Amino acid sequence: MAFAPASNDGYKSILDSLTTAVLVLEENLRIRYLNPSAESLFETSMTRSQGQPFQDILLASEDALKTLYAALNNGQPYTRREAQFVLTSGNRLTVDYSVSPISLEPTELLLEIQPRDRLLRITREEDLISQQETTRILVRGMAHEIKNPLGGIRGAAQLLDRELSDESQREYTQVIIDEADRLRSLVDRMLGPNKALQFAPTNIHEILERVRTLLEAESKGRVLLLRDYDPSLPELRADKEQLIQAFLNIARNAMEAAFEQENRAGDEPPTITFRTRALRQFTIGHKRHRLACRVDIIDNGPGIPPDLLQNIFYPMISGRASGTGLGLSITQSIIGQHHGLVECESKPGRTDFIIFLPLEETP
Repeated sequence: MAFAPASNDGYKSILDSLTTAVLVLEENLRIRYLNPSAESLFETSMTRSQGQPFQDILLASEDALKTLYAALNNGQPYTRREAQFVLTSGNRLTVDYSVSPISLEPTELLLEIQPRDRLLRITREEDLISQQETTRILVRGMAHEIKNPLGGIRGAAQLLDRELSDESQREYTQVIIDEADRLRSLVDRMLGPNKALQFAPTNIHEILERVRTLLEAESKGRVLLLRDYDPSLPELRADKEQLIQAFLNIARNAMEAAFEQENRAGDEPPTITFRTRALRQFTIGHKRHRLACRVDIIDNGPGIPPDLLQNIFYPMISGRASGTGLGLSITQSIIGQHHGLVECESKPGRTDFIIFLPLEETP
């Protein structure tokens, strides 16, 4: 592709319509041109960036700079796959890019950049959804196989209880009945909500405020609860009570993690942040949505160990000795019924549970 001068409105219109980010750099690596896709990618504008050094919009790595200068000196095009760029805002990008010298005097560089983060995220989400569906089928099959003999055990214990006259012996049959009931309750919790969801127009901030109020009462003021809401978010069609349960499961885990930070001298106080943002033309799993909502629940606890992070949404997986490992599994099930998805990013000092929910349609 050759760069067309800005005065050539026809070619400029074509470049402006591309979804690929296109930049033209002068010989001294100052920006001559960038199309709207590049403006969006680099969070800047043509007016602000024209004539500025390339490094003003991108903290290019040493390898990227070497590639640019090599293309200038050798007159040869270069291509790099899954390179890491860092914007001046601190945001990181994974991109494929090609750099091609343009035969002008002096030589200029045409830089074509294709973001990979979105494609990698979609692939990761598709794998996650597939794993969750497989797990759901497995759990339902296992639950069915467990509940049938449990019913038989409980019924036999009840019959035996009626035949026994010795009160001390009946204590044993009562233990069998109680334990059978406990196991049945556990299996029911593994299956998640057993009633149809009642969808109605719902304000996501009203749900988060309910969760925040419950946490405030449970923590008795020990946790700092911060809000960072996007007031422009429209209502979504959802089961309000089920979403409260889903977000509460995550928030309680965040509170437990934040408490672990409380006893560390010199560190910031236990903190949980509730954040909402609108996302446009956003893909969740296999489907692209015109408008979606992103909810972040962020705590400043010690983080989730990497070996546990990949499995935290599976039933019976917990990082706490007292945990059942069912809360996040149930949350994922509820969000899945709303055609959404839950992800988690974690490192020491910051764990972020990210919930995506479509806004523009009835599930």
